[in-house]
Amino acid sequence: MKRMLALLLALMMCFSLAACGGGGDAPTADNGGSDAQAPADGGGDAAPADGETYNIGVAIYKFDDNFMTLYRQDIQAYFDAENEKAGYEKYKVTLVDSNNDMATQTNQIQTFITQKMDAIICNLVQTSSSEQIVNLCVEADIPLVLINREPPGDEKDADGNIIDETAKVILDNPKVCYVGADARQSGTYQGEIIASLPDKGDRNGDGVVSYVMIIGDPENSDAQYRTEFSIKALKDAGIECEELVAQVGNWDTAQGQTIAANALTQFGDKIDVIFCNNDGMALGAYASITAAGRTVGEDIYLVGVDALEECVEMVNNGTMTGTVKNDDVGQANKACEVTIELLEGKDIQNYYWVDYAKVVKE
Repeated sequence: MKRMLALLLALMMCFSLAACGGGGDAPTADNGGSDAQAPADGGGDAAPADGETYNIGVAIYKFDDNFMTLYRQDIQAYFDAENEKAGYEKYKVTLVDSNNDMATQTNQIQTFITQKMDAIICNLVQTSSSEQIVNLCVEADIPLVLINREPPGDEKDADGNIIDETAKVILDNPKVCYVGADARQSGTYQGEIIASLPDKGDRNGDGVVSYVMIIGDPENSDAQYRTEFSIKALKDAGIECEELVAQVGNWDTAQGQTIAANALTQFGDKIDVIFCNNDGMALGAYASITAAGRTVGEDIYLVGVDALEECVEMVNNGTMTGTVKNDDVGQANKACEVTIELLEGKDIQNYYWVDYAKVVKE
């Protein structure tokens, strides 16, 4: 009997110790405890269990371009804001500099494809190579948003058929689009700024507007349209025009300065207007104008495109006749919005247009 009581007492003590033991052996998230609860504050910055990160490759034709510097910063800022709203890195953006080299950019796009990017945004080095870039992305089934530099258009032949193969691919593909501004409009606005002046651009009063045209890139449709439509606007207003110089400056400030300097040396006071396809080249042209002893607004006119901050200031203080606002924020935001729509499987348009705006002294 005593042995039985001792055995019962020992068993009771074992049960008591088990009931009072510490919690060190309780299941945790690391050892497979499926019912473990996260801390009440959410446990830090980790993405929610069902959160998905999208990888987006962005190729910019040249990082040190004035306008595209703003544009790429706008793209990064947009996705940063979206990530902040999501509470984690929902959109991981990889920005690359194509260094104004088409072969480099093609390799970058191929690398994005190899890396299985979820979407690609591309600012083409050469619009003439757009078909190759589009086809690479279409074959890989990766959504593509072309930005800023318009690919060859959707012009039709006499039978109503699309002429350009790139346009056919874009128009027939639900995962390819272009976001940008119509460069015809920017050229037209440049011409209208000059035509609206009291002397209609004829600064030396000889009855003809004699001009210098500093061209961005002859293969770029924006440069082509700005060159053509700025002068068309003058002629449509009944103004006689004379081209003194038309030379490629490759969107570059230093090249714009050299072209303007040479033109001023050759033609002197005969030059009424210097048209520049972008503000970067206009800044270079302005340096040459002042070095030649001439004064914008008094004996020569100067117009650009982009509405860079320093150029808007120059317009307001009279040292630049006018510029045309190329809305970097509007274009970048639209490009990002459309990219997200593509990632979400939504239907998109093939072309999105963001208007330019004239900038003249108030």
